[in-house]
Amino acid sequence: MKEETVRIAQLSCGPEYSGVQKEIYTAAEAVGAEVFFPDLSLSDIRRNFRDFGLDVKSGDLKLAIARAVALVEGSAEADAVFIASCFRCAEAAIVRNELRRYIHEHSRLPVVSYSFTERTTSGTLLTRMEALTTIARRRALLARERQTGLTMGVDSGSSTTKAVIMQDNEIIGTGWRPTTEVLTSADEVIALALEEAGVTREDLDAWDNRVWPVPHRGAYRGRPHSGRADGKQ
Repeated sequence: MKEETVRIAQLSCGPEYSGVQKEIYTAAEAVGAEVFFPDLSLSDIRRNFRDFGLDVKSGDLKLAIARAVALVEGSAEADAVFIASCFRCAEAAIVRNELRRYIHEHSRLPVVSYSFTERTTSGTLLTRMEALTTIARRRALLARERQTGLTMGVDSGSSTTKAVIMQDNEIIGTGWRPTTEVLTSADEVIALALEEAGVTREDLDAWDNRVWPVPHRGAYRGRPHSGRADGKQ
């Protein structure tokens, strides 16, 4: 059965000028998602930007802020949010971080934040879009405080890529590699974790890909393996 299209609201500054926008569309389409820009009236833009309380000069950043407020207030609807800006812009980096935190604290919308370059491709963005669509489609499962079922998480960071597989709140497989090429490193750690766990991708109930650094970077590296959930080593 074909899965329902996930609608991803884009809050961004500069992807059109850098040629990255078409790569964002391509990556979203590859995972069955649709990227859109929330529509706002001029009066709503002015009001939302004023109410947010962060003074910026860029018109694109002001629009991104106004759209974020609309998503939180519910005047604009989406299944997930993609926040993007050029890595060279310090002002945009501040706004990107504040918007991610604001949406996370005031809504249940899954959010991915990303800083792009002129060389960013749809392949690089694919893991980000996979994370959003997975969380949006399986939010109820991924939101549980106690993990149940068979799930996998992948952290694709700038220096290292990690994977962990859990079954009924117990770690049964892990993988760790230095990040070289994003997709290659992700495939390598996933293969390691699956092999250790003794399962296949088809066995998984859900998986999540985190694309920003996790609070405890060493949480998976070197951690003793506790064995399989059925007690076998």
